[in-house]
Amino acid sequence: MAAFEEKLKKLEDIVSKLEKGDEPLEESIKMFEEGIKLAGELEKTLDTAEGKVRAVMASGIQDFENKE
Repeated sequence: MAAFEEKLKKLEDIVSKLEKGDEPLEESIKMFEEGIKLAGELEKTLDTAEGKVRAVMASGIQDFENKE
């Protein structure tokens, strides 16, 4: 999971730099592109984690219902 946190930190750094507006246009465009890529990767990771949580929850609910 460290990779997720590292990517999130990198994205936060990019957003912070872009919000300041101190970077040259070309560098800002490169950072924006990298930020979009990171956001997509993070979203995919979160979607996968959400699917796993839903599967565990569904399994747990079924197991609980079968015990009654």
